[in-house]
Amino acid sequence: MQVKTVSLVVAMTVTVASGLTVVVEGQQSDEAADPVRTLVGRLDLERYKATIEGLTQFGDRRQGTQRNRDAVDWIEAQLQAAGCASTERIAYTFTPRPRPRTGGGGRGGTRPPLNPTDPTPTGGRIGRNGTGPGGSSIFGYRRPTGVVRDPMAQPNEALRELNSEEPTPGERTEVYCTKVGTTNPDEMYIIGAHMDGHGFGEAANDDGSGTAVVMELARIFSAPGVRTGRSIRFALWNNEETGLNGSRAYVEQRRERQGREDPPGSGRYPEPRWLGMIQHDMMLFDHGAPGPDGVVSRDQRREADVNIEFQSSSDLANESRDLAFFFKAASDAYATDYPAMVGPHMTNTDSTPFMNVVPSISLRENERGMHVGAGWDPHWHQPTDLYGTFTDDDFRLGLNAAQTTLAAIAQLVDAEINIR
Repeated sequence: MQVKTVSLVVAMTVTVASGLTVVVEGQQSDEAADPVRTLVGRLDLERYKATIEGLTQFGDRRQGTQRNRDAVDWIEAQLQAAGCASTERIAYTFTPRPRPRTGGGGRGGTRPPLNPTDPTPTGGRIGRNGTGPGGSSIFGYRRPTGVVRDPMAQPNEALRELNSEEPTPGERTEVYCTKVGTTNPDEMYIIGAHMDGHGFGEAANDDGSGTAVVMELARIFSAPGVRTGRSIRFALWNNEETGLNGSRAYVEQRRERQGREDPPGSGRYPEPRWLGMIQHDMMLFDHGAPGPDGVVSRDQRREADVNIEFQSSSDLANESRDLAFFFKAASDAYATDYPAMVGPHMTNTDSTPFMNVVPSISLRENERGMHVGAGWDPHWHQPTDLYGTFTDDDFRLGLNAAQTTLAAIAQLVDAEINIR
């Protein structure tokens, strides 16, 4: 990280290991010694947990339902109360396509399943200890995954009733708020997570945990005395679970508006030019691979980490990779409890619609394809995705991701703390 000398208004100088500026009146303070750490220190485990718990009052927040609309309203009110008052909404229409029928064996019923007893070039068997069918199972045992669509799978009667309304087609909205930059308001980083879920639980992890990260960062960057040179947009996408429809609608509606001053000469940029998109999706659960019995440990594994992913097949793979490693460096310097790792297979989350337009990364609990797809999180899209399912060790992993993003973005937007 580049070391930068910053001049203070009292003619003192202080060297900080970041691009973050601290302006003080009077005398040097502790914040001047390491202002990035000061901002990271404003993240609090209990506040993070309380935000997730607040989201769970709306059940699984399934798109196209009243509980989803109520959750959007609640998120907007929370952002405004935290000082991120410039909230706006994206509106779009969602008309789902009929669910295709597929035959057994392979994708779309066209590929026969692999036989674990077939020979392999290495002389071993397909999958770990021959469990098959290949793919992500090479890296450990796998357990079945899927979406629970039967409300009776939820034993809690009150939660079952809350989640009983089925979605209907029609208009959808999603909310965002913006921290406007003071020197470069026409440039912006987008920090996102999806607020919808399904599975007849509370969607506490998928993706209440990511939504809470974004809301907590909005609170800290919107606090009195915090200024940023560049703008930051805090976006809570809808319709992720139906195919990234909310984030796609945002890209379709606003991509061509980037960097346009409106009205001309006003210094206002309704859609600043995108510099990077950072998604947060499932932040809590890294308990390791299932065992041969399909059971995942009840405890967070000692090797738990935050996965920072970019997509190696995207048009901006090199730029996204560089962004991912910048975030890893921020994690190494400022995050607590867990390390961060970089991987090249970002997929199936709301950064995907952005990845060929702007450098894009995703932070999550596990590698999306290799781990989540192999059943490392048994609560994914299940009635057990409840606030009470997770422990403080799990919540700290989510807080670690918040620390990582906060530390990286504070440097990228030239943040500044005014101490009076």
